[in-house]
Amino acid sequence: MGNRTGTFKSPCPSPGVGFVELKLIGEYGLRNKREVWRVKFTLAKIRKAARELLTLDEKDPKRLFEGNALLRRLVRIGVLDEGKMKLDYILGLKVEDFLERRLQTQVFKLGLAKSIHHARVLIRQRHIRVRKQVVNIPSFVVRLDSQKHIDFSLRSPYGGGRPGRVKRKNAKKGQGGAGGADDEEED
Repeated sequence: MGNRTGTFKSPCPSPGVGFVELKLIGEYGLRNKREVWRVKFTLAKIRKAARELLTLDEKDPKRLFEGNALLRRLVRIGVLDEGKMKLDYILGLKVEDFLERRLQTQVFKLGLAKSIHHARVLIRQRHIRVRKQVVNIPSFVVRLDSQKHIDFSLRSPYGGGRPGRVKRKNAKKGQGGAGGADDEEED
């Protein structure tokens, strides 16, 4: 399978690098540094492709075809603005641009979750859908056209589905589902 992210050039990376990664982990609710490295590796591949295409002549058919395909792909996932459809702008992309497009970040920004960490839990517990598909991968990249279709799953207690375990238990007792504990319950 091979190493997907590469290794460090020196055995001890500079101390400033780890701090930046930790800040990203905290801000975007990532699990570990490997998730940051994965996004960095993706960005590096895209920038490398753009650099190679920029070395070619502007009228070169390979640059026109592959360059437009790369730009369209980045615009479709929402990393690049439609007004910046040039290869030069790809070189200015940052890791944060890609992390903003994760489902976990989008769920939090839409207000479906109380925190970025709560968003990750909701996604893993299958409470979130994109269009009609339940998605349980926090790193799912949300396309621009799918962004307005993020909502609670129809089978989720949050989305009007079957009540959770605690609420059903209280209803069985005859309390009629009273109590503020329905935020913590999962099925």
